[in-house]
Amino acid sequence: MKREPEAYLFGQVLGTHSFLLRDGFLQPDEYSEIAAQYFLPGGETGTAATVLDSLGVSVRMDGTWIGTEVAPMLKAFYEAKNVDLSPLRFREDDPGVMDYVVIAGLVRSPMGRFATLFSTGERWWSIPKEEDIAGCKAAAVDPFFGAESLLVADICARHGIPYVTIDSRHDSELHRKAAVNVVSKECTSQHYAGMPAEDIMELMKKETDGLTIITQGGGEMLYGRRGEPTRRMKPFDVEVRSTLGAGDTFKAGCVYGLLRGMSDEELVRFASACSGIAISRFPLPLNPPTLAEVEALIAGGTEKQGNQ
Repeated sequence: MKREPEAYLFGQVLGTHSFLLRDGFLQPDEYSEIAAQYFLPGGETGTAATVLDSLGVSVRMDGTWIGTEVAPMLKAFYEAKNVDLSPLRFREDDPGVMDYVVIAGLVRSPMGRFATLFSTGERWWSIPKEEDIAGCKAAAVDPFFGAESLLVADICARHGIPYVTIDSRHDSELHRKAAVNVVSKECTSQHYAGMPAEDIMELMKKETDGLTIITQGGGEMLYGRRGEPTRRMKPFDVEVRSTLGAGDTFKAGCVYGLLRGMSDEELVRFASACSGIAISRFPLPLNPPTLAEVEALIAGGTEKQGNQ
């Protein structure tokens, strides 16, 4: 029997077709050998659920509708895990949302039909239910689903449930209400092109009482709160096998940190260690970081931190 969920996750739940190449990334008009390929749960929320379960956290997740190809794989994968799929809506007239990712070490290229899906103007995700969220102790919400993403934030605020979000702008409601907002290099490049990370952080800190974390791939992370100096931390030095799921794993680590009452420094270090382990293996859903592995990496880690 599955345990009552500690964490509620809302957002992208996909079937991911991943292809790990043997000898470098794709080149025009050249043959590439596939070293390994899988069809496994993915998406920002699907991956985070897998990681949290591996860390010992029981999860309930909702978001993207699942269909005839994705649903059987998801149900089989999570059958023996403490991940409650009951809120997910099943569609018999659609195979479900999938993406395709080609990977070679530090480089990956995702492909899908998300632009087409969003351009239809039709909703292909669930409306979150208060009863699914109210009993949880922490949450995570992806920002992609408009009013439904904001509804999760509102429900969490009413029930005093801290939540993690990702890539939410400084002037967004999701950022203002979040306990943690993890902002990726992709987000800062898109929304704050040309601005130094330090200036972006100052914008972020002014708009929320929560913790803002700016990740920069292999570069230093910045983190801080309103009225406090920005701090820095280097990611862990690991051998990279695949970066697929690194950010989603970082998000899961932040949720774990909220559940366990970690300080800001502890939370960022823990999330960074989770992500470090994730990028050292493939495929991540079959080899998610365990708590013992994360603690061991932290104990032997060489990351540095300091004040700005």
